[in-house]
Amino acid sequence: MNLRRLSSVSFGHLAIDILNSSVAMILTALAVPFALSNSQIGIGVMIYQLVGSLSQPYFGWLADRLGGRWLGAAGLAWTAAFYWAATFATSYPVLLLLMSLAALGSAAFHPQGAMNAGHAGRGRVASATAIFFLLGQTGLALGPVLAGVLLEQSGLAGVRVLAGATLPLVFLMAFWLRGPADFSHPHPIHDGEKNRPQRSLRRSVFVAFALVVALRATVQSGYYGLLPKFLADQGYTPSAYGLMVGVFSLTLAAGTMAGGILGDRIVHRTLLIWALLLAAPFTLWMLYSSGWTFVVAAGLGGLLIGVPHSILVVMAQNLLPQRQGLASGAVLGFMFAAGAAGTGLAGWAADFVGLPLALSVVALLPLGAGLSAFFLERAEAEQELAAPAPAPGD
Repeated sequence: MNLRRLSSVSFGHLAIDILNSSVAMILTALAVPFALSNSQIGIGVMIYQLVGSLSQPYFGWLADRLGGRWLGAAGLAWTAAFYWAATFATSYPVLLLLMSLAALGSAAFHPQGAMNAGHAGRGRVASATAIFFLLGQTGLALGPVLAGVLLEQSGLAGVRVLAGATLPLVFLMAFWLRGPADFSHPHPIHDGEKNRPQRSLRRSVFVAFALVVALRATVQSGYYGLLPKFLADQGYTPSAYGLMVGVFSLTLAAGTMAGGILGDRIVHRTLLIWALLLAAPFTLWMLYSSGWTFVVAAGLGGLLIGVPHSILVVMAQNLLPQRQGLASGAVLGFMFAAGAAGTGLAGWAADFVGLPLALSVVALLPLGAGLSAFFLERAEAEQELAAPAPAPGD
């Protein structure tokens, strides 16, 4: 592996997702002074994620053209700047505007990050991609914990420290990604493959893949966006519910890493089916538990929900091996957009049926995702991972 390239984008992923996962904490902290409803919190998270997701295919296309050498550092710096500015917002509309601008930096970062991680892995694409997402999911886990402690101690002034703390990683990426990398030919074409007929992706397989991505993303995004409010309504302090959300997020990160390692050894379709079907009982149980039982339920639920993440990105990259930036941007963009839409819908429904019932429905969505994975073609699921060719100078 090219450890410098992989480390720079992975630690950058850690930093940017610490900021991303703190958005719901900021909205929850402002719920009282801004008189925000459940739907407004859900919509706030939804807008942030939609802006960051719908623009990702464009930034993925840009990464294919530019090699992604500067998009990572620039994206992190941009997000940190507007995240810091958002803590000074004096009204809900201004807060939404600043968060939307911050989301563009996240959109610029993710496609180039996934592309660089896969390239750095060489013969171990799924494992390298999993390391990249492991650090990102760790950031998602640490964000609520750090923001909860800082909010409780210093209010919004405290969480501005998170924005400033990312600056060293901006310089790290700018330095370690300065070397050229050739992504135009991600893997050598063997003689036996030149005349192999290209298989078209059936519509049913595409729909099944989209459902797996969307339903799983809604669980992850819905829990990040609405679980803090759900726990706050039960009387937990910001530091307590930040830690509780962090348990789910941290084990989800571990599941992402485990999924990447297993994805280099097990048929993707089989892995997706079992992980998603087994996740549902635990994602539901964690809503109705406390103390150590919550830790167990959230830990196992997060672990299983995390397994498919890097697998789905690698599967998308295999479909467009010559356009890995675009493929990464498209699948990640759709993933975040679907999660954002699901979170917004759940927040809107919570104002009518109550937040516990709305989150209970979200908790059962892995069942639908697991059943959808049955319709993925074995040939597509078993596609051998391509090993990127070393770039000059790597």
